[in-house]
Amino acid sequence: MNTTDWLGFIGVFLILLAYVLNVTNKLTTTSVWFILLNLIGASIACLASVLIKYMPFVLLEGIWASISLYSLINHLRATK
Repeated sequence: MNTTDWLGFIGVFLILLAYVLNVTNKLTTTSVWFILLNLIGASIACLASVLIKYMPFVLLEGIWASISLYSLINHLRATK
């Protein structure tokens, strides 16, 4: 596996980890850890997609990361 493969694998792993932790009731969707796992995972997966020039996943992961960032900002505002 090359660097791009590893980046994609790590990004997708983080997104799936957030999902598994949510469905097993370890994290809620409003948990900062759930949001961060999605944000970091989607950002890394988006970077990997950019590097391999696969635009459908650049779009998907870019939007996923943007929504996660929006959720993080709202979460931080709510906790102030």
